[in-house]
Amino acid sequence: MPEPEVHRRILDHLRLSGAAFREIEHEPTPTSEDSARVRGEPLEVGGKAIVLKAGGSFALFVLSAARRLDSKKVKARLRAKDLRFATPEELHELTGLEPGAVPPFGRPVLPLDLYVDESIHANDRVAFNAGSLTRSIVMPREDYLRCAAPAAVFDFSR
Repeated sequence: MPEPEVHRRILDHLRLSGAAFREIEHEPTPTSEDSARVRGEPLEVGGKAIVLKAGGSFALFVLSAARRLDSKKVKARLRAKDLRFATPEELHELTGLEPGAVPPFGRPVLPLDLYVDESIHANDRVAFNAGSLTRSIVMPREDYLRCAAPAAVFDFSR
């Protein structure tokens, strides 16, 4: 599933869901800070998507780009003994994407369970890289949560 395919799937999903959004094309943005700068949005609005292996399975975790993942909270909630980041190779195998390009969507966009941190509620919109380091989407938080349909929203950041 190469990069343009994931981008198309995001746009199709948002349009079918009737979500409001705006798309931005920009220079490559490998970091959350770079993305916030080119989008003209505060860092807090960014939805940072992280693929983790919790126990024996991979899942997608989304939190405000201004926050850090608290692995102890994730392990406790999922009752997982082990937790680690997906390697770049695993990430590519699972999503077809490189680090930094992963959008904050599980199924039907990416084949992963999705968990969203409560920090997403702090802003009225969410901005994210949309399957590419050169394409972003900014959308209302409520539309994001409705379209993303996370398995759970809980506190896993600091």
